[in-house]
Parts: sequence; structure tokens; C-alpha cells
Amino acid sequence: MFCKKLTLVKTLLSFAILLASVSATFAQDAAEGETLFKNNCAACHNTSDEVLVGPGLKGISERRPIEWIVKWVHNPQAVIASGDKYANDLYNKFNKAAMTPYPNFTEPQIKSIVAYIDAANAAPAAPAAGAAPAEGAAAPAAQSSGGMLEVLLVGLLIIMVIVLIALLSIVSTLSKITSGEASTEAPLMQRLAANAKALAANSAVKTGILVLALLLGGKATIDAAYGVGIHQGYAPEQPIKFSHKLHAGQYQINCNYCHTGVYAGKGANVPSANICMNCHNAIKRESPEIQKIYSAIENNEPIQWVRVHNLPDLAYFNHSQHTNVGGLECKNCHGEIEKMEVVEQRSSLTMGWCIDCHRETDVNAKGNAYYDKLVEVHNKDSKTPLKVQNIGGLECSKCHY
Repeated sequence: MFCKKLTLVKTLLSFAILLASVSATFAQDAAEGETLFKNNCAACHNTSDEVLVGPGLKGISERRPIEWIVKWVHNPQAVIASGDKYANDLYNKFNKAAMTPYPNFTEPQIKSIVAYIDAANAAPAAPAAGAAPAEGAAAPAAQSSGGMLEVLLVGLLIIMVIVLIALLSIVSTLSKITSGEASTEAPLMQRLAANAKALAANSAVKTGILVLALLLGGKATIDAAYGVGIHQGYAPEQPIKFSHKLHAGQYQINCNYCHTGVYAGKGANVPSANICMNCHNAIKRESPEIQKIYSAIENNEPIQWVRVHNLPDLAYFNHSQHTNVGGLECKNCHGEIEKMEVVEQRSSLTMGWCIDCHRETDVNAKGNAYYDKLVEVHNKDSKTPLKVQNIGGLECSKCHY
């Protein structure tokens, strides 16, 4: 009897240790993956199966082996060039838009991103990133990046408490056997209840629970603090219902036609009413929304557009440097504007988000003599391509006054 119960104790202990190890590893991987995904992938991909700039990533771990995913993340063009059918089908499906390579990501980091995607799809589905908010609904608040980790930690704590209660019950039984006490025992549930009360009265357990609660509360506070000023998902109602999906999507009007500074100025500029009237002096004049433009012109009043993308005053940003010199497309930062009925802020626009882009983006030096000497000096000491960070992209004074 004693040997059987000792074996059971060993089995439960092994199971508890294994369960704690697996749960802790999964929690750590998913938390790291969430940070990496939101800072690097969220601008182009959803964790669901909804298409953003690139395909939705729901079920990616089932569609492709992890070895393939690692190769693809490190160098997608090499996978395409190898003749891989899946890669080429994907490349052609999305109009041969090349995905940004991430050669600096380690295999564990890539696996943590996949773990986060799987965990996000195991949780209740969140509203789609591109879905317009319900009428009268407030703009969504910034989400805590550590929510999933907190749930996993609480779940792990509950499991450990149950295992501890069971172990206390077994240890109590073994103590009675070794001390020669009578083998008659109270019912199992009664013993478990007694052990639970003893565990709750234990000062060490109380201290541990208090420390864990303080740690979780502190983490939630820090996450909330980091979310201050982040308006990802912000989609305000405009004074005139303007559809980018219709103008930029269906009619394919170039962004530069309305936002005249997008390639040449510090700011992209909000279009004035006379730009709207280039078309609407003859098109859909009877529309109530177009009549608002006429009214603004007649009263010599500007249209009170609500700004969607805001940077703090302490940050300097130049549109032409990114669109004209850097060759970035609008959707790199703003998402697929041509598919939006109501424009929303798709990217976080945080300093970390910008810095990650500067660390990962190659400088397009081809055919530009300005960079010849820089490329020559860089190639002497490095085998990696010249990045924006190598030409001062991480210097504080570049972006801050």
C-alpha cells in the first residue's frame, strides 16, 4: 500500500512539474510572440483568416511546417526563387508584392510568433481589424499587450493549487501509515476540503498569492501605461462621409491627387474643398454629402476634417523622406486605405514601431551616387545589406527636436 501511494506521489509530482514547465514555456513564448507580431507583422497580417495587406495567418502552423515558415521569414524571395509551389502561388495571388525579410529573427522567436497566432485563434474571436465601429460606439481603447500572459499565469496558479491540495492529502495519508495509525479515513472530498483550509491558512501560501497578485497588478499597470497615447484602431466620424474605398479603390485616384504633399512635403496635406470640386462641380451635385462641400465654399469656411493619424509634437516626421526617398507605399504605414470605407489608424505609430522599421529596412542605394561611399564603407565591415539604422536612422536628433 505504501509503495503504491509513493509511486502515485512521484507520478503526480512529475505531472505537476511537466505541466508547470509546459504552461510556463507556452506563456512565455506566446507573450514574446505577441510583442514581435504587433511590432513587426500586424501592419500587413491579421492573426485571423482575414486578408490585410498580406494573407491572414490563422492556421499557418497547420498549413506549413515550421521549417518552411522559418525559411520564409528569413528570406521569402529565396523561397520563391527555389520554385516552391506554395510560395509562388502566394506571391502571385498578392500581385507579386514582396514580403519584408526578417533575417535577424531567431528560430525560437519565429516559433513564438506562431505560438501567439495559434493562441489568438484559440481565444474568443476579436472584432476584425478593418471593421468599422458600430454607430455611436466609442473608438476602441488600446489593448493590453500582456492580457494573454495574465490569463495563462492565473490558469497555471489554479492548476498548481489543485495539485498542492492533492499532494497534501496524499502526504497526510502516508504520514498516518508510517506512524501506524488506523487505516480508517474520512471520505476523500472531506479530506480535500480539510487540506484546502489548511493550505489557505498557511502564511507562506498567503504571501505567495499576495506577491503574485502584486506582480500581475504591476504588469497590468505597466501595460496600461505603455498604451497611453496609442490610438491603433481609431476611426473618427468625419463631417462629410468620404469613402476611400470608392475613390482610391474603385476609381483608383492616386493619393497625391488629393493629398498634394505626400511625395514632396513634410506633411501629406488634407485636401481643400476646391480639389473636391474639380470633380463634384459636375458629379453627384445633388448628394447631401456633396452639398456640404458647396455650403463650406459659399460660407468661406474650411471643412472640419478630423485628423486620424497623430504624432506628438516632440516627434519630427517627413512624408517625402519616406515616400519619395525611401520608396515606401502609403499602405506600409496606413494599411490598405483603398479598401477602407472609414479610415482608421492601422499601425501603432509608436517609437518602437518606427525603430523596428529602421532596423529592418534596407536602404535602396541602387543608382543613387549619394550612397556609393556609404555602401563601400559599410561593406568593408559587414556582410549584411545597408540598413536605415546604419545611416543614422536610430539617432535621437533625427526624429526629435
